[in-house]
Amino acid sequence: MGMKLAFSTLGVPGLPLTDVLGLATTHGYHGVELRAHPEEPVHPGLGPDERAAVAAEFRAAGVEPLGLAGYARVAAPGDDEPVLAEIRGLLDLARDLGAPYVRVFPGGGTEQSAEEADATAARRLGTAAEYAAERGVSILLETHDSHRTGADAMRVLGPVGHLRAGALWDVMHTWLGGEQPSETYAALAPHLGYVQVKDIASAEDTTPLALGAGVLPLTEVVDVLSRHGWDGWLCWEYEKRWYEAAAPLPELLGTGREHLARLLTDAA
Repeated sequence: MGMKLAFSTLGVPGLPLTDVLGLATTHGYHGVELRAHPEEPVHPGLGPDERAAVAAEFRAAGVEPLGLAGYARVAAPGDDEPVLAEIRGLLDLARDLGAPYVRVFPGGGTEQSAEEADATAARRLGTAAEYAAERGVSILLETHDSHRTGADAMRVLGPVGHLRAGALWDVMHTWLGGEQPSETYAALAPHLGYVQVKDIASAEDTTPLALGAGVLPLTEVVDVLSRHGWDGWLCWEYEKRWYEAAAPLPELLGTGREHLARLLTDAA
């Protein structure tokens, strides 16, 4: 099959699910990553009937719900229970929708040492991974904020050592962290859930661009994944929600898919 392509609803803020699925089928994306925030149509506040309806819509469209992009911060200072409760809510929703993954952030604060942040994140992920296993879902720690490189993420995931606790490689953050794609892959390989692709103009201007129009090493990322026979998901995370001046994603989805398909062909 090779790598499969998805996009995140972060790029189409508030768009009804029917329209999101229409964009996926029109432009040849196999899956959709759902931003699991109360602003969006799909979030942990949905009741059982609404959840069943969402799952049925995905099935009818022939599109896979790749994952839920949640906002729990596993390294954040404070009590464990509120963080774990938030993750459990996401894992339950993922199970009900048939989504294999839930995304969490590190979110380590500056008021604690890096060692404390790592230990806190590992402890919470270890506990949450047990719950995830019961639900047949995996939790992915995104390379982001306090832990933006693969090496950073591995300081947490290594000690956890659970099959249901993995990594989400956000190619922008590892690049901003100064890590080469080959280094990130080597660090994350045993734990890699999926990969978020995107493009930006520069380290100083992270406004989202069309894929291939910016500076991120997408060719190298696809090459290294291809070389190792990795056949997971590439998900385009276009951060329209945070950059209102960015071009609308729907008009970029077709050329974006073609760009990724070209990279995959060239890498093969």
